[in-house]
Amino acid sequence: MPTSQIIRQNPSYDVLPDFRSLGVLLRTLVSCNAAALVVALMRADNWSGVLRDFVQTGAALQPVLLGCLLALYVLSPALARLSYRRGVAVVLAVVAVIVLAAVEAGGELYISRYEQADLALARYLVGTVGLASALLFYFRLRAIALSPSIYKARVQALQARIRPHFLFNCINTVLSLVRSDPRRAETALEDMSDLFRMAMAQDRELVPLRDEIELSRRYLALEKLRLGDRLQFHWHQAEIPDDAMVPALILQPLLENAVYHGIEPLPDGGVIDVLLERKGGSIQIDVSNPNSKPAYRRRGNKLALGNIRERLDLLFDIEAQYRVDEAADYYRVRILMPYVKEEPS
Repeated sequence: MPTSQIIRQNPSYDVLPDFRSLGVLLRTLVSCNAAALVVALMRADNWSGVLRDFVQTGAALQPVLLGCLLALYVLSPALARLSYRRGVAVVLAVVAVIVLAAVEAGGELYISRYEQADLALARYLVGTVGLASALLFYFRLRAIALSPSIYKARVQALQARIRPHFLFNCINTVLSLVRSDPRRAETALEDMSDLFRMAMAQDRELVPLRDEIELSRRYLALEKLRLGDRLQFHWHQAEIPDDAMVPALILQPLLENAVYHGIEPLPDGGVIDVLLERKGGSIQIDVSNPNSKPAYRRRGNKLALGNIRERLDLLFDIEAQYRVDEAADYYRVRILMPYVKEEPS
């Protein structure tokens, strides 16, 4: 699980995968069953034989696979404290012990009466430990591909792509007030200064949710100066923990999108509803706005929304969900991400 950190120059990618990550568990399950299918294809003489061998191999594989995943899930915090080499040794030892226990308990499911027991056991040990080694090697290669220096730099680059769009909209807001209402323009400049001071200070991949909320409230206050009563917004916060961490600049772009595409094109404006809620081990963010009629609708490049999707993929893999619900009268973006706690300073 990602933590709140800044970019480091010399990161280490020699770390074991997080065996409590849903992405790691699913990739392991799929890879092992794919290996069982390859074995069935190599051993069978016809398609019915492939299916039969795959079912037989799967029946023997699943207890071992699930036992290993359960054991590694429980041991994951302890494994994270070990050096990479010791961690690999412990993982392979756990796999070997579970294979031995499964073969001993499984009887003829693993060793038929016509096989030599020690040879069959050696075959199982070599196969499963070899597969576990291959998976660890794959996860290490994946860690190198997403090594922290590249990974964090990509996150910051993605954040930087939002900020110019954010800046131009704020400048336009102030310009629209300069001649018509200089005092309000001065207030807007002060709000804009505070807003960008907060936004540019966010050089971490994860920031406290409370900071995101404060930044977003300042943004809406700035837009409220420009749009007046046409812009209304309702905040709904339910059981949001004070230590919740979220990707930097994740909420404000959703609100900016709602203002620009949902409220501003409508002659009478509308209401933006913001829901922030904790659901078990997850944080949910919903932003809803009116869906403008085709005659008023603006075509956008969806930069902000695409940016958010990509950052969620980088930070949380498949553990984060991003969904857009659209109907004739509303447009809603829903984000569900793991609840990450702020580390004590």
